Amino acid sequence: MSTFEPDKPVTDFDRWLADEFAQTGVFTSLVVLVSITETKVLPLCSTYFNVIGTETDWNEIVILFAGAGREWDGASFFPVTAPVGGPLDNPTARLRLHELEARLDVNPLVLNEGNFFDKWGRRLQIEEMQAQSLRVAPAFSIMRS
Repeated sequence: MSTFEPDKPVTDFDRWLADEFAQTGVFTSLVVLVSITETKVLPLCSTYFNVIGTETDWNEIVILFAGAGREWDGASFFPVTAPVGGPLDNPTARLRLHELEARLDVNPLVLNEGNFFDKWGRRLQIEEMQAQSLRVAPAFSIMRS
């Protein structure tokens, strides 16, 4: 059941989902929830789900992610399909999610390879900042497009 209402504002996420589904058809979305500060983007947790239509809107995604039990500021969605098209089976989805997590551990900019949105459904992009002499780890900034 969807809570979609035609007169509700459409988010960047809603437009992306409609475009992705029109191009790909049914797919699996690998998702990484993140915390965002002034200088860092930290992965918090991840999940996956199958997208079988465009009835789901950003508000429903927010409700779904409330079940994560973590405060989050952004989410990056990575659409993937089985070799013959359609959604991945559960073991393959778990494996692909684990591979994505390993890549993110090495480089948070991998979030930009997905479709990255803030908690209001607006598209985001991470940009690396110049390292300052007192910083130990690389810092990242968020750009809203």
